[in-house]
Amino acid sequence: MARSQGSSRRRLLAITSLVLLGVMVVVVLAVVISNLGAILIAVAGLAITSLGGWWVITEQMPRRAVGVALAVVGVLVIVAALAMGMQDTANPGAVALVVVLLGAGAALCARLAVQASLHEIDLDTMFPHLRPSHPVLICNPWSGGGKVARFDLVKKAEALGVEVILLDHGMDLEVLARDAVARGADCLGMAGGDGSQALVASIAIEHDLPFVCISAGTRNHFALDLGLDRDDPSTGLVAFTEGVIRRIDYARVGSRLFVNNVSLGVYAQIVEQDAYRDAKLETTKESLPQLLGRTAEPFDLQFTAPDGTQVDGSFLILVSNNPYILGPALDVSQRRSLTTGTLGVFAINARTGKDAAGLVARTAIGEAKKDPNLHEFTTERFEVRSRSGTANAGVDGEALTLDTPLTFQIHPGGMTVLVPPDNPRVSAAKHYRAFGVSGLWDLARGREVGVPGLPE
Repeated sequence: MARSQGSSRRRLLAITSLVLLGVMVVVVLAVVISNLGAILIAVAGLAITSLGGWWVITEQMPRRAVGVALAVVGVLVIVAALAMGMQDTANPGAVALVVVLLGAGAALCARLAVQASLHEIDLDTMFPHLRPSHPVLICNPWSGGGKVARFDLVKKAEALGVEVILLDHGMDLEVLARDAVARGADCLGMAGGDGSQALVASIAIEHDLPFVCISAGTRNHFALDLGLDRDDPSTGLVAFTEGVIRRIDYARVGSRLFVNNVSLGVYAQIVEQDAYRDAKLETTKESLPQLLGRTAEPFDLQFTAPDGTQVDGSFLILVSNNPYILGPALDVSQRRSLTTGTLGVFAINARTGKDAAGLVARTAIGEAKKDPNLHEFTTERFEVRSRSGTANAGVDGEALTLDTPLTFQIHPGGMTVLVPPDNPRVSAAKHYRAFGVSGLWDLARGREVGVPGLPE
């Protein structure tokens, strides 16, 4: 009954939001309809206001502040358009106030409709708790510039009853993890970078054990997209004692598991550089234009797109465990979900490296979606070929040379992770960043808008 009442309330709020938004648009256009310039300015203002308003609805601080700023700018643009179209109106200020109130009311109702969905996530029933009896955490003391020591992870983990293993020089991480399982570990955790996370996670999956990610690496993209706190990795330790179970996807290239992505072509060359491990973003920014500019010939890489298009000679191919957000967005280069059950594929082929560099730049600002040399799609299975029989690859940031053809496969819900108790709500909030007017329309029609990976 409570869920039915919640659904009715969301539907009413969504309908109210859409009605207020529609009335606002009608009022604005009715005022400026006789002035072409004012119409164009008003449309631009409505677009900016809508974008900013949605960020206010779906984001938390400090990102919400960006949305507020955009919304204010959009309102000022609308007011300017109204002033142009209301030169003969007795009280233009009153009309502008009505428009602002209508927009604010639409945003408020939309936010309440979305928040209602988040509040109905019952963590105790949807996500069962699990407290392992013999959890083991492997720590890389050099990862992330020494985060293990800086955040006192060993002492804090041991205080929670977690067995801690320090990875020392000359030790084999896989051997350490397998030995822990052989000694009775019923949960494996890793405090380190994404490559180490993937390796230990693969052993946990092999033995059907839950995995705990502790964000002690330099960038920790896996932790970011999982919705964990990267600023203080010690906050993730609570997953060993109060954690809830989530089922997420993982992917493989051949027999090798990856949690983030596999890069081929020019990105693989960047990953090979010594500076990449400590400064991934900076190294990529500095190297990508130079490498593309110097690379006259495309790489020996071929694949078949889902529509049957044969692609030969890509400059770069990125295959990810769930698709990344590309182009202008607050969460660009992140994944809003790790439970879509699909690989994300992004590839660029062009006549020269200079052309490819230009396409990369246009992609970053969202201006390359229709370029025939850009290939972006999702799939459950993907294959990359080469005439040489090998390809250089960056697998979760680790430089490797792999035999081709490379077969990529997604494994939906194949990984069990233990996460802090509030993590499912954080993940749901990430999903709602992509929730737009179409989502409100679905709610208004009485359709439930679920969150991927969250039980209904």
